[in-house]
Amino acid sequence: MSVIAGADVVVTGGAGFIGSHFVEHALTLSPRRLTVIDDLSTGSRENLAAVLADVELVVIDAGSDEAARLVAHADVVFHLAVRNVRASINRPIENFEVNAGATLRLLEAMRRGAEGRFVYISSSEIYGIPDSAVFSESTVPAPTTVYGAGKLAGELVTLAYHRTYGMDTRVIRPFNNYGPRSHFEGDSGEVIPKFILRALTGRPLLVHGDGTQTRDFMFVEDTARWLPRLAAVAELEGDVVNIGTGQEISVLELADLVTSLTGSTSRVEHVDSRPGDLPRLCADVAKARRIAGFATEVTFAGGIQRTIDYFAAGDAEAMLAREVAHNWE
Repeated sequence: MSVIAGADVVVTGGAGFIGSHFVEHALTLSPRRLTVIDDLSTGSRENLAAVLADVELVVIDAGSDEAARLVAHADVVFHLAVRNVRASINRPIENFEVNAGATLRLLEAMRRGAEGRFVYISSSEIYGIPDSAVFSESTVPAPTTVYGAGKLAGELVTLAYHRTYGMDTRVIRPFNNYGPRSHFEGDSGEVIPKFILRALTGRPLLVHGDGTQTRDFMFVEDTARWLPRLAAVAELEGDVVNIGTGQEISVLELADLVTSLTGSTSRVEHVDSRPGDLPRLCADVAKARRIAGFATEVTFAGGIQRTIDYFAAGDAEAMLAREVAHNWE
């Protein structure tokens, strides 16, 4: 049964990369009303261009009193608003305040309002460098950045509101997402769109460190499809679940695939490692499979090709001009 059909739904961060794809999918599930809260610091109206007439976009901070008022009586809140990991390097207090503080304010507003469902979208960055080879929900987190620590704090207060007040809260931990509309600019820039733009324009692909670090890359539309499904699973109330592909791809393997699919002659150029960078991330998704039949639909090569097609349709040179190579400084 869908938690969205006929419901009053609020999506924080809904104009962002993952958020906008999720909003597009959520609208196909027939909500009574869908409200997007986003301060547009990294999201944009353009991300919602195809559905802007069907949602109410409220341009405010997720930690504001107005945001609290909007979520207080919602049937279900999907909390995706976030400041990214690189922004935490030089602005740790702001980063923690958004990622943990705003979460607490929204939960408190819902506790005092209607008995709505709160779905916290966390991050694989909470794992850090754990004393374990398997990144399962039972792995003890050891975040290396304030971003990871803030997202973990957001998880803990989300679960505390279930344990203390009986609220229907749940935590979903997506691993690294990519796809059309992924961020390439400023401190939001991610490795896949940056590699693609550099390959399309014949620039070197900048690899931080030796390139052996791995990630579990999941196509954003798979994530968008699974968020509402997991929000509806009764067994997940007051609990945490990973979503990812369960496959590790190294940065060097990613570089090879991007140059191959674009037909680029761009070479790899190794540069300094990023502070707090993780050597590996890979999801154990056995729990999601068991409780919900979780499976991804888009292959990695297929998703990269769709992402290349998206960026190739635009002005790659103009987009690359907005890239910041060392985007944590």
